[in-house]
Amino acid sequence: MSELLSTEHPVHETHDEVRNVVLVHGAFADGSGWRSVYDNLTARGLRVTIVQNPLTSFEDDVAATNRVLARQDGPTILVGHSWGGTVITEAGVDDKVAGLVYVAALAPDSGETTAQQYEGFAATPDFVIDVGDDGFGFLNHEKFKRGFAADLDDRTAEFLRDTQVPINMSAFSAGVSHAAWRDKPSWAVIGTDDKAFDQAMLQHMAQRAGSQVTTVPGSHAVYVSQADVVADVIATAASKALVGAR
Repeated sequence: MSELLSTEHPVHETHDEVRNVVLVHGAFADGSGWRSVYDNLTARGLRVTIVQNPLTSFEDDVAATNRVLARQDGPTILVGHSWGGTVITEAGVDDKVAGLVYVAALAPDSGETTAQQYEGFAATPDFVIDVGDDGFGFLNHEKFKRGFAADLDDRTAEFLRDTQVPINMSAFSAGVSHAAWRDKPSWAVIGTDDKAFDQAMLQHMAQRAGSQVTTVPGSHAVYVSQADVVADVIATAASKALVGAR
């Protein structure tokens, strides 16, 4: 496991540390899932903003993230969960972004679509998307907890299931114009019990991006179940991104 900052030692402000964090949720979710991460980071003195992706298209989600980045007053750590990883890979080219954190997240290369990243990796039978006639998808009601949030208590998993935001499935066919991780430092958090992505796929994406990897027991909802670990990695990124430490 990578070196983590303890929650007992808040980040102290220096000219080498990033003060702003922007959190980007994934498909089938909204920004409320970041609450525990938000609370942890703001308690350290970091300024945290959560993007509410419309999930109507890749372009719309990138635009929503760019609007939030435009409001930041300095260097920023950009964090994405799941589909949010594709979004931050594109939006992360913004000059304000000092580093990227991928949390159980996709990390496509330049010219690559989200769908193409699955090629050559094992299927995930518990992560089932039901697509409506309008082209928008929800995670299957019966398999939601097994596929998305197996390590959460029933009530929390049910809340996430019942507050789903559907995604326009055509978004997964949009290609990234330039992968921000090619130019900026990155970190990755991988849950060992993630049922949305093959473990080999997660490791491949992180290694290709040159990310510093933290592996932790956790489902695809690791940003909820392991919020303190996720926050530690983000705080580490904030303390190291500007000085080039990976």
